[in-house]
Amino acid sequence: MERLLDKLVERHELDKEEIICLLQHLTAERKDRLFHLAVQTRKLHYGESVFLRGLIEFSSFCKQDCLYCGLRRSNPSAQRYRLTEEEILECAEEGYRLGYRSFVLQSGEDYYFTEARLIRIITSMKLRFPEAAITLSIGERSEAFYRALFDAGADRYLLRHETASRSLYQSLHPGMSYDHRVSCLHTLKDIGYQVGAGFMVGLPGQTCEHLAEDLLFLKELHPEMIGIGPFIPHSATPLKDAQGGTVEDTLVMIAMARLLVPEALIPATTAMGTLDPVGREKALGAGCNVVMPILSPLGVRRKYALYENKICMGDEASLCRSCLEMRIAAAGYRIDLSRGDHCSFTGRAGGEPRR
Repeated sequence: MERLLDKLVERHELDKEEIICLLQHLTAERKDRLFHLAVQTRKLHYGESVFLRGLIEFSSFCKQDCLYCGLRRSNPSAQRYRLTEEEILECAEEGYRLGYRSFVLQSGEDYYFTEARLIRIITSMKLRFPEAAITLSIGERSEAFYRALFDAGADRYLLRHETASRSLYQSLHPGMSYDHRVSCLHTLKDIGYQVGAGFMVGLPGQTCEHLAEDLLFLKELHPEMIGIGPFIPHSATPLKDAQGGTVEDTLVMIAMARLLVPEALIPATTAMGTLDPVGREKALGAGCNVVMPILSPLGVRRKYALYENKICMGDEASLCRSCLEMRIAAAGYRIDLSRGDHCSFTGRAGGEPRR
């Protein structure tokens, strides 16, 4: 196993059988070494920096019916809301005042937010905050739609593949296509976005083989951002009685992803902090280097319930900012309030990340 760890850190690659073998034989000592190697690899590219992204969850409507998600269209108890364009800009104003220079606009797949509406929002944000980066996380759309928003000024796009197993994907996403999901990710990269993919750990029916496929998918796609979090069952979904993922298993996947795609930006997710009071700090200690505090209005935060019991639902944006700064410093890192581009994009004229 030590040979496999050496190969992973030296060559940033393993084949499927090697990944499965390593996952099946990870002792406590080997996990500690894995996490240490992941942190050292992250430091080579980003030092001690932890980048903050201000998260604005602007709509809880969704056309999809994913079996694990509290926002699924078949959930009659879901509380739906849409922020107005002005409310979205107000959230960004508050974040900018607090020092954020990177914003994430996230929603369910809500087609009320048309190309024209989103172009207005992006254009307004770029006019008010010209040096800030804008990330979109709004699901599957057409190539023309993606290109129009990129041309309007959007810099990044998050679209987690959720699982790289075609059969597992189809079983969890009724009415959706695995091939279309993957096609969207390649389209986004071709357009020039900094692209984020990722998956959940602990899904019902998920095996070490599935997890190896996820890691190899990320290695092949080589996204600029990787989001990995534990599956947390929601009581109003078909998977309400399923066993959820664990922090420990997710940490292993984070560290493996860091070593396979060493330059990636990897967030310590809110889901990690929901399962463990120091889950995000543990994620930083496994190779993560991004945290995304919520800027959404307090009155709607609990309505954006992908899963239940999410942390930070009642914290004012300013309190959340200071709390995170202290926690990150206590973990031995420092916050970075710059755009926080992928290291291959930095150093370009005016900080402009266009390829």
